Amino acid sequence: MSRLKLGLFDSGVGGLTVLHQVLKRHPNHSYIYLGDTARVPYGERNPREIRSIAGEAISWLRNQQVDALIMACNTTNALAYDIALKISGVPVYGLIDSAARCIRAKRVGVLSTAATAASRAYTLQIHRYSSQTQVIEQACPAFVPLIEIGNFQDPRLRIAANLYLAPLLAANVEIIMLGCTHYPLLEPLLRQLLPSHIQLLDPARALSKRLDQLLGIPKRTVHNSINSSKDLAVCRFCVTAASETFAKAAINFIDYEPLVEVVSLRSESCSH
Repeated sequence: MSRLKLGLFDSGVGGLTVLHQVLKRHPNHSYIYLGDTARVPYGERNPREIRSIAGEAISWLRNQQVDALIMACNTTNALAYDIALKISGVPVYGLIDSAARCIRAKRVGVLSTAATAASRAYTLQIHRYSSQTQVIEQACPAFVPLIEIGNFQDPRLRIAANLYLAPLLAANVEIIMLGCTHYPLLEPLLRQLLPSHIQLLDPARALSKRLDQLLGIPKRTVHNSINSSKDLAVCRFCVTAASETFAKAAINFIDYEPLVEVVSLRSESCSH
């Protein structure tokens, strides 16, 4: 199969967890990662604004001549997937639909941003494939700011996690969906707080497997991690502001400090 160029879009660094999963399974392609750090976070913005922002980002990636688009942001996936389908001109892969296809449980919990939870996008997609599944969507506004600080021993994270997990545990969920790309970094903490029978599902893993239909089934064993110096050499990292802050924050997500460009979503100009 020929080498393809894939574009990933997120509001900031969270989508790097998606890039990490895709690279582990499909390392032999090239990737453009766009983080809209000038307007992060999206989770508390209104839907109309999020849709407008998504349109700019998708148009920019289209102009980079990508062969496929990965919506590496649950919030824009929830509120602007139709825009991506309309204007990208290439196949679009979203986290929410990819994860929903995997659900066969009776009760599912979703941890997400306020905007994603309010959209009920996970409920709607899961019901497309499993109409009898009960879905409980829980907004977690405290998570992203605390995760971006980078101190995973911060007691506020444990307090917030207990608060957000309580309604899901009360509903006896069998699976908890990590409905924000930052949240896989909390897996160790969440596992400490959850009974062992509850499964944690990272939508990025489902999406990376779904890409097999475009990129082919991997010919080698999928690694548990990526080789930062080798695998990330195929990636171009772009942000709309604060490139140095992004580069340093990326270490928590991909164990690597990348070279980052600053770009304008309204032009083709970019600079280091």
